[in-house]
Amino acid sequence: MKQYTEETFHFDLSNEKIQSAVIFLNSEGALTNKEFAIKAYLYVRDTWSYYPYRFSLINEDWKASELIAHKKGHCIDKVVILIAILRAAHIPARLGLAKVKNHIAVDHIVEKFGSDVLVPHGYIEIYLDHKWIKATPAFNKELCELLNVHVLEFDGETDSIFQEFDQTGNQVFMEYLEDYGTFNEVPLPFMFELMKEHYPKIKETGITLGSVLNLDNL
Repeated sequence: MKQYTEETFHFDLSNEKIQSAVIFLNSEGALTNKEFAIKAYLYVRDTWSYYPYRFSLINEDWKASELIAHKKGHCIDKVVILIAILRAAHIPARLGLAKVKNHIAVDHIVEKFGSDVLVPHGYIEIYLDHKWIKATPAFNKELCELLNVHVLEFDGETDSIFQEFDQTGNQVFMEYLEDYGTFNEVPLPFMFELMKEHYPKIKETGITLGSVLNLDNL
């Protein structure tokens, strides 16, 4: 369990930006681990807008201290930020990766790659009350309201990983197709291989590790 509270290359807990976030979240008084995790989840979910159209293949860009400086991010970006904040508060947390079929804000991806399958999709596992709990802080409240989707809440007790239906109960918005497990660092080479496997057009772009994939430029 200790490894999931320690600083790593990507989860640079001692950085002042991460420490400042912890101080901010505790500003109204000391919280239990569950209370802090819920507050941190909401903070990350709604502070950074969901934006899946830019994906960095530069290892240094995946440091939590770098991601926290942005105004928007991919689902994995937001999970990395949340993991760093939780670990800095001594709450075990780790990165999970999956393949999902997603219908939330992916029109540009379908246009460029001809698929509404998103891979890799990031989620977080948080250790609370002697068990691992999954959560997905990807979709900010404003986006959900725009798309008429219930915002995804987290109670610190049960898994919270997808919005299944819209507010009318008619349309499926997300399905988990495959789970690739959990990681203690950001496995960028593995993530890139998954993308090349599922999006053959990436090979045509000449994109390699060490560059940035921006769908707006394709």
